[in-house]
Amino acid sequence: MMEDANALRRVWRVDALCRALADTLNARFNPVRVTGEISGFSRAASGHCYFSLKDQDAQIRCAMFKRAATGLDFAPRDGELVEVSGRLDIYGPRGDLQLIVESMRRQGQGTLFEEFVRLKTRLEAQGLFDPARKRPLPAMPRSIGLVTSLGAAALHDVATALRRRVPHIPVFLAPAAVQGEAAPGELVRSLQALISRASDIDGRGTPLEVILVVRGGGSMEDLWAFNDEQLALTICACPVPVVSGVGHETDFTIADFVADVRAPTPTAAAELVATPAAICEAAAGLLMERLESATHRTLDTQAQRLDRVAVRAGRPSGLVAAHSMRLQSLGHSLRAATLNQLRAESARSQNLTVKLPAVRQALYRGHIERVQRAELQLGLLDPSLVLKRGYAWLTNSEGVAITGVGGLEPGQQVHATLSDGTVDLSVQAARLN
Repeated sequence: MMEDANALRRVWRVDALCRALADTLNARFNPVRVTGEISGFSRAASGHCYFSLKDQDAQIRCAMFKRAATGLDFAPRDGELVEVSGRLDIYGPRGDLQLIVESMRRQGQGTLFEEFVRLKTRLEAQGLFDPARKRPLPAMPRSIGLVTSLGAAALHDVATALRRRVPHIPVFLAPAAVQGEAAPGELVRSLQALISRASDIDGRGTPLEVILVVRGGGSMEDLWAFNDEQLALTICACPVPVVSGVGHETDFTIADFVADVRAPTPTAAAELVATPAAICEAAAGLLMERLESATHRTLDTQAQRLDRVAVRAGRPSGLVAAHSMRLQSLGHSLRAATLNQLRAESARSQNLTVKLPAVRQALYRGHIERVQRAELQLGLLDPSLVLKRGYAWLTNSEGVAITGVGGLEPGQQVHATLSDGTVDLSVQAARLN
């Protein structure tokens, strides 16, 4: 009785009590071998590993330092059933009981992991994971659907990425729980809500073209809602591509396998469907350069045609009248075709970008100036100018052009057309050169 009274009167310091408990554990239990299912496994940058071992009724925190972790011959993951050897200890800074793991080996598969494998095998046999049924993502979607929790960090990450890259694209959120017993049903209903409105989600002709299903990382239990069979079937039936961004890069769920595209993180999922506006502007600028180059080539081709016509029309002959009419027709056609093409090219330019009005206006003025110069060159080819240089157009009394002296006779009447009128002439003599 005296000893019990003395023990009650003693006052412990916290660190001394923790050391005493650690010594007691070491003397009473260590070393220990424990079997359980891995939960919440993580590997720090230092190389140390932290996780919990659990069964149906309890769990214990574990730490496996780098020295021991480097000897593992497999990559531990949540849900695996393992057997570990180590020593029990008290972690003083938090007063937590923990198991310092010195070695680990597999002991079959955990319950959750086995259920995951069974469902994956069944859905894969049904063809839900077939790459042939998966669709490519739209390069520049006009609107984006998003399924996640209102309180999730993933929502902030996705919103930040989309606001930075495509602030002009509307995003439609269908909130749902992403963890817990109610999560699978809410995820299915939210996804179905977006699907039902996919053809015209805002009532103004803006179709929903891609859907993101996201949440942050966690243990297998945390991500279990995304291993639901009904959710997998709903994703498969979605009429638009679905991007799954669930967990971290090392996490895999059934939703990842059935989605059209799997992203390693929620932020990466947002970036996959958000081409930056700067890239779009650069593409528009490149198209404008190509349009301008094509217009210049067209005008150069038309100018060459005018040059060839000028060469043929520069020598007076009996076809001056026909050439004159043809040149007038070509001129009208050329002007009309050029103006029509300029109008069409201008309309295409307006559709390509609304951000370059000054460039389009300058380009249009350049086109008009080219047309005006072409008209001036065409006017210089007028056959009447040839007559003004001292040439005459001779015809007989029947109006047939005279192109040589072989058909002329002395005394024959001919008509000469000059630049300012006609003259009736009589042939005195006809001599061949």
